Amino acid sequence: MSQQAISILSLPFLASSAVQEYRAVGFNGAQASVAGQKVLGIAEFSVASGAYGRACRLGTAVAEAGAAIAVGAALAVDATARVVTATAITIAAGATAVTSAAANGAGTVAGGDPPQYIVGYAMQAAAAAGDLIEIAMA
Repeated sequence: MSQQAISILSLPFLASSAVQEYRAVGFNGAQASVAGQKVLGIAEFSVASGAYGRACRLGTAVAEAGAAIAVGAALAVDATARVVTATAITIAAGATAVTSAAANGAGTVAGGDPPQYIVGYAMQAAAAAGDLIEIAMA
């Protein structure tokens, strides 16, 4: 598969700090700096602070990997705005054994945002940090 970005929706942003090409951009116009944060999209080119850039929001984008990634993996961003495999959500069993069938019913998970934002899904594998891969934006 080639590394060809097919951006269906590119959003302009005013860079509030320097943003590197192929890295995630936050809604504040800065390069993402918190692992798992929500992002506007992936920067289509490098942008200096105070300049306008474009971020791919929908379609496919070329992104820089922060570690090895398998094809099809759900992706989040790391603290340096690179894409990494998202951590699976787990629900741990309680420490107290439940012996009543009535008390051991199905659980419900409710709430707002998950602990990390899924940016997209890997369309190519990354062997190591720094590799450029094509991702399908979520």
